[in-house]
Amino acid sequence: MKAIRRFTVRPVLPEPLRPLSDLARNLRWSWHADTRDLFQSVDPERWAASERDPVRLLGSVSAERLTELAEDSRFLRRLTEVAGDLADYVGGDRWYQTQAAERELPAAVAYFSPEFGVTAALPQYSGGLGILAGDHLKSASDLGVPLIGVGLLYRHGYFRQSLSRDGWQQEHYPVLDPNELPVALLREEDGSPAQVSLALPGGRSLHARIWLAQVGRVPLLMLDSDVEENDLGERGVTDVLYGGGSEHRLLQEMLLGIGGVRAVRTYCRLTGHPEPEVFHTNEGHAGFLGLERIAELCDAGLDFDAGLEAVRAGTVFTTHTPVPAGIDRFDRELVARHFGPEAELPRMDVQHILSLGMETYPGGEPNLFNMAVMGLRLGQRANGVSLLHGQVSREMFSGLWPGFDPEEVPITSVTNGVHAPTWVAPEVFRLGARQIGASRTEDALTVGGSDRWDAVAEIPDQDIWELRRELREQLVVEVRERLHASWRQRGAGSAELGWIDGVLDPDVLTIGFARRVPSYKRLTLMLRDRDRLMDLLLHPDHPIQIVVAGKAHPADDGGKRLVQELVKFADDPRVRHRIVFLPDYGMAMAQKLYPGCDIWLNNPLRPLEACGTSGMKAALNGCLNLSVLDGWWDEWFQPDFGWAIPTADGTGTDPDHRDDVEAAALYDLLEQRVTPRFYERGQDGLPDRWIEMVRQTLTLLGPKVLAGRMVREYVERLYAPAAHAHRAMTPDAARELAAWKGRVRAAWHGVTVDHVETSAATATAELGTTLNLRVRVGLAGLAPDDVEVQAVSGRVDPEDRIGDAVTVPLKPAGGPDAEGHWLYEGPLELDRTGPYGYTVRILPAHRLLASGAELGLVAVPVEDGVEGAGVLMR
Repeated sequence: MKAIRRFTVRPVLPEPLRPLSDLARNLRWSWHADTRDLFQSVDPERWAASERDPVRLLGSVSAERLTELAEDSRFLRRLTEVAGDLADYVGGDRWYQTQAAERELPAAVAYFSPEFGVTAALPQYSGGLGILAGDHLKSASDLGVPLIGVGLLYRHGYFRQSLSRDGWQQEHYPVLDPNELPVALLREEDGSPAQVSLALPGGRSLHARIWLAQVGRVPLLMLDSDVEENDLGERGVTDVLYGGGSEHRLLQEMLLGIGGVRAVRTYCRLTGHPEPEVFHTNEGHAGFLGLERIAELCDAGLDFDAGLEAVRAGTVFTTHTPVPAGIDRFDRELVARHFGPEAELPRMDVQHILSLGMETYPGGEPNLFNMAVMGLRLGQRANGVSLLHGQVSREMFSGLWPGFDPEEVPITSVTNGVHAPTWVAPEVFRLGARQIGASRTEDALTVGGSDRWDAVAEIPDQDIWELRRELREQLVVEVRERLHASWRQRGAGSAELGWIDGVLDPDVLTIGFARRVPSYKRLTLMLRDRDRLMDLLLHPDHPIQIVVAGKAHPADDGGKRLVQELVKFADDPRVRHRIVFLPDYGMAMAQKLYPGCDIWLNNPLRPLEACGTSGMKAALNGCLNLSVLDGWWDEWFQPDFGWAIPTADGTGTDPDHRDDVEAAALYDLLEQRVTPRFYERGQDGLPDRWIEMVRQTLTLLGPKVLAGRMVREYVERLYAPAAHAHRAMTPDAARELAAWKGRVRAAWHGVTVDHVETSAATATAELGTTLNLRVRVGLAGLAPDDVEVQAVSGRVDPEDRIGDAVTVPLKPAGGPDAEGHWLYEGPLELDRTGPYGYTVRILPAHRLLASGAELGLVAVPVEDGVEGAGVLMR
């Protein structure tokens, strides 16, 4: 029989054990080994049964056991130590506090993301974006950055994956009860649940409660629409991550952005937490947060344009997708219907709202509202998530800055990192602690510093190799357990599954491949030549074994077919002991998979991988990367610690031919380079050269791939400048800047470069020569203080395009003349040999701009009638 109503009955902890509740409710336990060990000692069997979730553990442990622990002096001493350590961690000064005074860092930063992967006990993530967001919060906590995370609480999470008998992906959506999760309701002073509300068309409202997850020092606010005040449709807004149709997704993103800002204001009011000076939008889903902040400023007396400038100054936007199809885009009319007098933000002109997201540039769809475009227009600072992805993003969004070369588009990059205490196996940590001590090892994993990682060079080969085998053996056990459970779900009886006891071998080279399954990640590239793959799997002397995992989006039948194709190959009795597909890939599986593999395989279509952090997590455990040069691997690859799969960029556009070429390159590497290196033995019977590559991976990549390094970069390169800009953007400054931009835009069509001349008498010059440049410009009523006239010079290609350009500002030397023209002069130093060229351009200039390209306005010489020829140097 099914229950008609469900309750969560929580235990009453004896007074001496009350600190256990605080420890369970702070998610620092998910990356703090001593806290997890303490909970395990409460009841080892129930700890395993609860999937290592302290909240579930405390809800299941017997009253007798709790009474016993309350009288156990040894346990109570440990509890006091661990609780005291958490108090010191939460309340003490960390890296940020040592930097804040001298750098004038922001008092607080609000970080918005549609998903957060903090721990498997709080399943609110689908893949890399959420895991990255969770790692961002955890590293911010470790560094003491005053971050407030903002997201949604999805009552069904993403989905749980299983397989049918024929290998087709099945989705399951278990209901998550917040009372059984490590979260607590944010409450008003009178004890009632705090709420935010949004106005919807037709006089309806969308209400949401605010759940608080404490991630170390960082609060994570999660909005939940499943409340009694909502109608049935509105209750389901936060049902499933990335589910539903366009209107459903729009409502989710309005609640995340607009409701999220209101939740932050509520949290700060109730707790006294400093108000954020910087708002960070992690992908475009939360972009509506800028509209709410503009509305706040309009209520305080600014107009829309001035409010926009004030909001832009303190906003950072991070784009994570290198493909337009990965961006949320909504029909213009759908967006218009949800804003204005009869809906949300009623005092704001709907046309102003629409103008922020419309694709009003060459190649754009004029009737679509683009969330990434809105993010870029609302954020004065923007970044991609690897050097290559920054380049791809500048090209992809260059239409927003017409007249500028892609390299000048104001999108920088901060390469992602991973939270080492979450992803480094305990066995790896213990090996480091034996070498340099636990405290220094912890510092190496959180703060970084190459000097700490250099100590890996002193670890004996034997210790490294024994560690690698131990981790591989643990993975074998994990795979067999998960594979057995999967086959039972697929309908197999226990009598059919004896073969699973022989799946994988702890002495065989183990390759991991686990990620989401969109087509560009090419899950089945390894199957292009099945005979060749089979030879690799079954080689008598140098075999490989492969562990594969990944989820296809529920609506992506193409991705599901790729999963099924891989599963059917792995089901073949000839190879099923050497290749496995594990369903329901998530954080708990990943924490065993990354350390247990020797090779981490990544073969996306270049350059469609924005960053790809799974290989970073593997590297921190001594796993070597075998990857296409994409994302972070393009930036940091060295042959000392991995292999680059050659790509077929120059072979035309036939995708089948490209996949054939790149698959053949993968097989070649495995046959000729990777497997011989793993199996060859030195005089001491160890694979010396392989071990040295493991050592180089840890020493050289370790400090780079840390989320601590990433968060420090965000603080220093984006958060601090955004906070300074926010403080400078007083109401009067915002009005001034908005009026100035309006004046410049209105005049710009008349701004011209009319004449350019140099002191060069011929088309050649000697290296080291300095030419005098004279330029006559028309400013259409603007003043010289409104613009910067620049000389742009550098080597030129056969089509006279300037590369590796150097810009030099020119100074006004006279004017205006009777026709309103100004004369500018300046030196042009010829500091490079070969074909060399220059041009002149005019940009808007204002002290409150973050970049000369910010307005997307530039005036350049008209080709006919303006001197500006290239100069050949010898």
